[in-house]
Amino acid sequence: MTALGEDTNMDRPSLPAKLIMAAAILGGVSFLAANRFALSDTTMIVWKGSGVALLAVYAATRAKTLDGWLLTAVMALGATGDVLLETHGLITGAVAFLAGHLVAIALYLRNRRPALQRSQLLLAILIIPATVVIAYLLPADRAGAPGIALYSTGLAAMAATAWISRFPRMSVGLGALMFVASDLFIFARTGPLAGLAWVSPAVWALYFAGQLRICLGVARTLAQENT
Repeated sequence: MTALGEDTNMDRPSLPAKLIMAAAILGGVSFLAANRFALSDTTMIVWKGSGVALLAVYAATRAKTLDGWLLTAVMALGATGDVLLETHGLITGAVAFLAGHLVAIALYLRNRRPALQRSQLLLAILIIPATVVIAYLLPADRAGAPGIALYSTGLAAMAATAWISRFPRMSVGLGALMFVASDLFIFARTGPLAGLAWVSPAVWALYFAGQLRICLGVARTLAQENT
């Protein structure tokens, strides 16, 4: 504890952590321009995975409790999914992301908001069926729709529990909803939005920005409480 009015930097990230975060943002944001370069497949895969992988490293540098390590696992599984989507295909990548969603759900449920307004609870409840139904209807290949709906159940539960957690809604809750929007764009890319050039950049921008907001929001909240 510090005296009233005393300045403390203990909840602030160290210089190495700041550099790791800067590198993560650089890796994630710059990947939007990756397709403009004639790079090898391996280079593209490493570049794609670098942003969220470095978010996992950042979370690990700040982890002091189980919640901090759960956040690290969420980011690490996200980075794994980024890579597996390219190396092993959609289904394998989706399994890694789903595992990340389940860990995130555990993190958010451990940190439930003590009191909820009825409107906020209603929104959290509606997120799940709305996301699943939209995801099910989007793909043109109807054979894959049930699997997409199953994955989307975990995705939506992650966003719903983020919304009712004690972490800042404008950071963590919004970040989770951005993740949902990113995945819905992926499903729409195989259906009503097929062939539109802006969709793929939108997918990545929403996804990385969402992960960044989640990582920073959770890490900052935990750091403030552990000083």
